[in-house]
Amino acid sequence: MKPVHDGNGSLNGLNGNGGNSQGEESVIIVRGLSDAVSAGASAAWAASRLSDALQRHGIDVEEADGEREASASKNAGSALRIVLAGGDSEGAKKLLESYGKDAAFRPDVPESFVIVSVPAMTLEGTQAGDATASSAASKHATVAVIGADARGLIYGVLELADRVRCSGEPLTELKGIETYGEQPANTIRSISRSFCSEIEDKPWFYDKRFWEEYLTELATHRFNRLHLTLGISYDYGHDPNVRDNYFGFAYPFFVSVPGYEVRVRELADGERERNLEMLQYISREAKLRGLHFQLGLWNHAYQMLDSPNELHTVEGVDGSNHAVYCRDALGLLLKLCPDIDGVTIRTHYEGGIPEPSHLFWGEVMKGLTGCGRKVEIDMHPKGVDAQMLEVALGTGMPVIVSPKFWAEHMGLPYHQAAIRARELPVATTERAELMGVTNTYRRFTRYGYADYLNENRQTGVLHRIWPGTQRVLLWGDPVTAAGYGRSGSFCGSLGVELCEPMSFKARKTSGTPGGRELYKEAALQLGGHGWQKYAYTYRVWGRAMYNPDADSGQWHRYLRQQFQAAGEDCGQALAYASRILLLITTAHLPSASNNYFWPEMYNNLAIMKTEKLSETAFDTPAPHTFGAVSPLDTAMFYAIDEFADDSVQGKRRGKYSPLEVADRLDALADAAERHLARAAARIGDPQDAAYRRWAVDAAVQAGIGHFFARKLRAGTAYALFERTGNPEQLRHALQSYRSARSAWEEIVAATRDVYRDDIAFGYKPFMKGHWADRLAGIDEDIAAMEQVYRSAAAVTDEAAPETASAGAVPGSVQAESRPDCLHVPPASFNRGEPVELQVTLDGAASGVEISLLYRHAHQAESYETAAMAASDGQPGSFTAVIPGSYTDSDYPLVYFFELRDSSGNAWLAPGLRTDLSNQPYYSLRCQ
Repeated sequence: MKPVHDGNGSLNGLNGNGGNSQGEESVIIVRGLSDAVSAGASAAWAASRLSDALQRHGIDVEEADGEREASASKNAGSALRIVLAGGDSEGAKKLLESYGKDAAFRPDVPESFVIVSVPAMTLEGTQAGDATASSAASKHATVAVIGADARGLIYGVLELADRVRCSGEPLTELKGIETYGEQPANTIRSISRSFCSEIEDKPWFYDKRFWEEYLTELATHRFNRLHLTLGISYDYGHDPNVRDNYFGFAYPFFVSVPGYEVRVRELADGERERNLEMLQYISREAKLRGLHFQLGLWNHAYQMLDSPNELHTVEGVDGSNHAVYCRDALGLLLKLCPDIDGVTIRTHYEGGIPEPSHLFWGEVMKGLTGCGRKVEIDMHPKGVDAQMLEVALGTGMPVIVSPKFWAEHMGLPYHQAAIRARELPVATTERAELMGVTNTYRRFTRYGYADYLNENRQTGVLHRIWPGTQRVLLWGDPVTAAGYGRSGSFCGSLGVELCEPMSFKARKTSGTPGGRELYKEAALQLGGHGWQKYAYTYRVWGRAMYNPDADSGQWHRYLRQQFQAAGEDCGQALAYASRILLLITTAHLPSASNNYFWPEMYNNLAIMKTEKLSETAFDTPAPHTFGAVSPLDTAMFYAIDEFADDSVQGKRRGKYSPLEVADRLDALADAAERHLARAAARIGDPQDAAYRRWAVDAAVQAGIGHFFARKLRAGTAYALFERTGNPEQLRHALQSYRSARSAWEEIVAATRDVYRDDIAFGYKPFMKGHWADRLAGIDEDIAAMEQVYRSAAAVTDEAAPETASAGAVPGSVQAESRPDCLHVPPASFNRGEPVELQVTLDGAASGVEISLLYRHAHQAESYETAAMAASDGQPGSFTAVIPGSYTDSDYPLVYFFELRDSSGNAWLAPGLRTDLSNQPYYSLRCQ
């Protein structure tokens, strides 16, 4: 880019006089010096990204800073002018007044932008009042990007750059833009990146080129926060296996605090200074791109309890100076890194401080108050009580709490309607001296929004999606991402933070040199640090969280560029495949811990009872079998054993049964496979590495869908056999289980020569390995079931399972046979006043009974149930009232309906749509 300087400061280029002598292959980018937004460093950086994208297409680019120099430029015949402006600038206001006809064209909301495509004649008249445009102005188009603030302008400019990169004819693309604007649905749209392994993570931490590319990608897709998490390589500070503790107790790895002789014994000379320099660089580059930089300090134990084998020894800290050292070290770090905008702290026992710990944290947080600026405090709220909130709020700093969205996993895009029974408060716990708050009366804060959504809260709420479900395989479903974009603001929440793919790679000292490279096959290897594989994931997540109603062209253009004629089918295949693991997590959760349940590379949990308890089943109710597994959302989904119990008793609740879940999994997998087949027929080069990585991952997820669908059917049939003794059910269980194994074999075949043999997220067998390693557990369980079958067959003299027909399994009423359930929720409610709710059914509703289930948006509470009464004189209309005594609360309300027909079928409303992207209940906030 060739800069053209001027001190004039007007909104340059809006008078149509700039240009380029090279005509159709040239662009001039215009910024005004008196416009604080467009004259800023961030706007200059964004303009350089746009210029670079254009120049890569062979297009000559100049930059103009003022009207007179632009007018005098030799390039008076440029093909396109791109004008950058802040929404408060006079030129932007005049342009919007003359061109913008409604509020959609006014960037009034922070981080919003408008892109205005204006004929040069319009610009001439707007700016100069001259009805006759020059020949140059009448020939050439202008695009104005107007941002409400620096971030909004960055997003608008990078949108143009992205269109250029993805287009074969960039000038035609830019000239064809129709005027439109966008604004954010969520205040916070965050990515969390974790440092978990000295071996695997130091290379990217020190790589400036990586940070430049990675941070640019985040800004391009409208993320506005980066959370760099340190001290999270282990779950807590009392694990005797801790070895790799680099950045574990972070302060002495970055700073030498005057008045203390604290150091890391094994740290090489100059390494502490290098670490600080990189932290300063990363936070500075993030700020330049409009990203809030959040530093995560997840561990404050200077010595891991019961861990004699740590690789790095912290000296100079003990019980007498621990809190004051952390206070002063935190204050110094914030002074030396002025671009750190906030700190995230894990204040419960897993952060290394025994509970209760209010006094310790009260001292440490004093370090925030002396740095001379506002620094956000983000508390991971597991175990956080009112006293801990008072400690944080007492600093005078902005405070948010960041609960886990779906335990330590990714579920469907809504907040769970009910938590598992084992998360409810209890009176006592083991090791009460360590975890006397988190694991007792605040136990329900561990895996959801808990009680943090009261209307009188003084803190913001950010929902963090942990990396237990989707770790290795490519994810990308715009429909689901849009659902998360809508649920991010649930009950006034601030938004969502996504722990990026591979977040916990090499955790717990499982790293190996080059381990960030996932692929065995050389042709598929990405080099670098592997993040580029997930470019589509970042695109879909960031843009859908910014605007859940974003135009689909924002990802379709990427698909067209990558896969040409196969692009649409590649996108659809991955979209359907990406819903599979999320449905599994929501409906069937052996463990809330990401360590013990990894559905991508599932460690088989036995259907059959065994004497030896599987280590991964500790979080599953007794008898710790596949059938005993709880859903993560216990209000919407049946557990297998629970469903079998109701079935044999002739009862049915409205919850989704494991058989309905199985049907949905198969449907998603079938749809993914259909689109994969179409893509394979349309792809130009079937050996293209990007296409193969994409196709393999979509196929593996489809295979996982088939596996779990068949295993859910096997588990249900076996549970019914246990309760009835019916050998038909046992036969059906064996057939389904063998079919599930076949699906897993196909996954193994697809991945054996593609992925590395050992992909490690921890040191235990179920945290690492390959899909092939899981077959042995499946075979062992099938063999145990076959033994039971042989015994049953000997008694009943039944035929072999290969030739006999499957027994009947309870089905579910089909959605198309259910009467339409119409309900318009109130806009809000008044505290202490009753809320009347009405449901209307269509003419096929004879004999249907309806119950209203409601509770506060407080996850430790149970649902209240009220029978809905038929309305007099209104056929098919039913009403119920939530009493004023219940609405007299600080909490919003959530509710849904359970319907039951005369045949005993039951279902829920609103329920889940076919695309699984909606909130299956209603929520109401108090006025």
